[in-house]
Amino acid sequence: MRIVISGFGAIWPDPVPEEDMAPAMAAFQQYADDLSAAGVLIDTEVLESVVATTTVTAHTGTPEIQDGPFADTKEKLGGIFVIEVDNLDEALKWAQRNPANGWGWIEIRPVARTYAADRGWYNP
Repeated sequence: MRIVISGFGAIWPDPVPEEDMAPAMAAFQQYADDLSAAGVLIDTEVLESVVATTTVTAHTGTPEIQDGPFADTKEKLGGIFVIEVDNLDEALKWAQRNPANGWGWIEIRPVARTYAADRGWYNP
């Protein structure tokens, strides 16, 4: 079962100063090392600040490009971990260990389909 663990937060400044980010990155490094040592880590990505976001849509029939995130919310997606586990209970255990639990929210969502150039779309 492939799972995306997404970390959301609202209480840090945007962008986060490097000196404030260092302890969090150390905690996430340990978390990633633990996931890797357990053999469940597929990928992880830390996203740029929301000020770097550009939104593209054509839902009105005309292409629109907007600087900044589409949703006007206080919560911001900070990054993701993609893991491969046997079941939701295992995913929950890993999500509970995610350092972002201390200042934000963790979303766990199963991957429905993924794409690889040599396989096309498939269910992981």
